[in-house]
Amino acid sequence: MQYKFEQPVHGSIGALKYQCTIEWRNGKIIADEPATNGGGDTGADPYTLLLSSLASCTLITLRMYIDRKGWDIPEIAVNVNMFQEQAGEQTVTYIDRDIVFLSPATDVQKMRLKEIATNCPISKILEGDIKVRTFIFRDVEEAKTVKYANEEVTVLWKPELCQHSKRCWTELPQVFDYKEKKWINPSGASAEELANQIKRCPSGALTFLNNK
Repeated sequence: MQYKFEQPVHGSIGALKYQCTIEWRNGKIIADEPATNGGGDTGADPYTLLLSSLASCTLITLRMYIDRKGWDIPEIAVNVNMFQEQAGEQTVTYIDRDIVFLSPATDVQKMRLKEIATNCPISKILEGDIKVRTFIFRDVEEAKTVKYANEEVTVLWKPELCQHSKRCWTELPQVFDYKEKKWINPSGASAEELANQIKRCPSGALTFLNNK
């Protein structure tokens, strides 16, 4: 398992309904709900952000292809919207994507670009098998704790808090090996590497102590 980003997208909200701050690697954006839902409409709502990802990915993918082909199509646009229908007990979501050519293009070029649009990475994600995993950090002092230590560091593991995100043993396998009974080897990486990895534990099951 390897995450797309070294640092996750971070969101936070205060008491102001319903303004959220979304932080990414190079800045911040504001998300909100429209006034009809009790928000202040100070930023894009979650549905708009979802559709924006498809629109931007489509445009970037098309621009890359147009430039690679050397075609003279300086301007294109995309309109994206969605609706939902009930099919028995299942809700089916439809996302419509309209490619608009603001510069002349032949029918052959247009049909090829339509095909390319369906292969943009966000399209593949939306049409693929998506699983959303949710983790929550807990700090339960009385939980059973197993210690793994060397002279320099101690790794503490609380089994009942573990939510099996797999981050530890897929990202630092030289330390964490779930197939072993003594599954944590604190000597397998530097103290800094250990500390950085344990900070990524979403459940509170792993903590780190420096013995020096």
